[in-house]
Amino acid sequence: MAVRILQMTASRSRGSLRTTTDHASSKLAASDSFLLYASLVRTDAFSFRHLQVVAAVARLGSVRSAVARVNLSQPAISQAIAGVERALGASLFDRCARGMFANDACQLFAQRIDRAIGYLASGAQSISPRKGTRPSGTPAISRLATTVQLRALVGVIEFGGYAPAARQLGVTQPNVHRAIRDLERITECQLFHPSRFGASPTPEALVLARCAMLAFREIELGQEEVGALLGVQNGSLLIGALPLIHTSILPNAVVRLLGQYPDAKIKIIDAPYAELLSHLRHGRLDLILGALRRPAPSGDLHQQELFKEPLAVVVRAGHPLLSCGVVNAAQLAEMEWVAPHAATPAGANFEAFFRRHELPLPRRVIECSSFTTTRDLLVRTNRAALLSASQIDDEALGGDLACVVPELPGTDRPIGVCTRSDWSPTKVQTRFLSLVREIAEESRPRDARAIM
Repeated sequence: MAVRILQMTASRSRGSLRTTTDHASSKLAASDSFLLYASLVRTDAFSFRHLQVVAAVARLGSVRSAVARVNLSQPAISQAIAGVERALGASLFDRCARGMFANDACQLFAQRIDRAIGYLASGAQSISPRKGTRPSGTPAISRLATTVQLRALVGVIEFGGYAPAARQLGVTQPNVHRAIRDLERITECQLFHPSRFGASPTPEALVLARCAMLAFREIELGQEEVGALLGVQNGSLLIGALPLIHTSILPNAVVRLLGQYPDAKIKIIDAPYAELLSHLRHGRLDLILGALRRPAPSGDLHQQELFKEPLAVVVRAGHPLLSCGVVNAAQLAEMEWVAPHAATPAGANFEAFFRRHELPLPRRVIECSSFTTTRDLLVRTNRAALLSASQIDDEALGGDLACVVPELPGTDRPIGVCTRSDWSPTKVQTRFLSLVREIAEESRPRDARAIM
């Protein structure tokens, strides 16, 4: 069993009188570095050229039929297949006097290979050559680019330069430079501009790197699926967690999943939505749990709503406001607050509430996305905070906090799961989604009741 929780925070101010509790993130935070390096290491043993050979033989049914498709001799094809099988630790073809026949492991792995190559082809079709005209052979990058070159591209961008990429990838800096130059020749695109920071990626480089990272993730998942077929149930799950989901659905779903797949590798990233979204679109995450955005930020995302949950106004136990009876909007506008970031759905609801009542926004506001920090600020001050029902149940309150308004009108937010629209989950990932839905359904009656 492996569960790794990584935290990242970023700041955003509402105005000159607002204070933030979060710190700005660096170009590549620790969580990015960990996830990226792990992905590159796990795919290092595979050559995309050899992987395409495996997929071609599986699809066409024989080595002889694949010769023309992959432009290799039969002995070279056999060697490529043997190399992939060694790296994978599994046989992909049943060999007999009548030839080679793809087995179940090959069928699973070939599907992932096709998806990986599809990402690379999509990236190749999206980038434009330096000269402004796209040659007909541009998609050949999916056939000509090597794993080494793509790893170098991703490494230079994500680790912040040639030198740090070389260190992380375990190669020399000249090797990284050479790989990038070779990739530029293949793509007919300039991938980096010189800058005072060392190397600044071009738009073409960013597009291609994103597609390469998605391709690497597909190969990772293919390895896991083949392993599961052989009895090794250690699939991985990369989860982005928004603040709302922490105290209820996510931990329960993880515990239940590990009860069924005790060797599953789970990584949970705690970060602002914009960073989680970037991770998701680049293959660093498999899904995001939390408040959904309406509409979805881009067309390549799929959102599934689990339930709607209102926000509540919370203060410390013994707060003077608790003795006032019914609290009105004017009283809330005069208070000092610990509020969600303005760019979040909760932050938007916070401001919309006062606008609906034609009241000025509270002047003294600390923006904070951390439940722990919010709770500590409330306990030490007379501020109020806007929290969700799942964050202020009896266990979370612990006697230190009290609810002034159990359900603030007009603050319902859709809570759910966000994934890439073309995501193809493994069995472990599919089971996790089922558990999330089950737990959300179990929580619905509780969440619908008044909190206090």
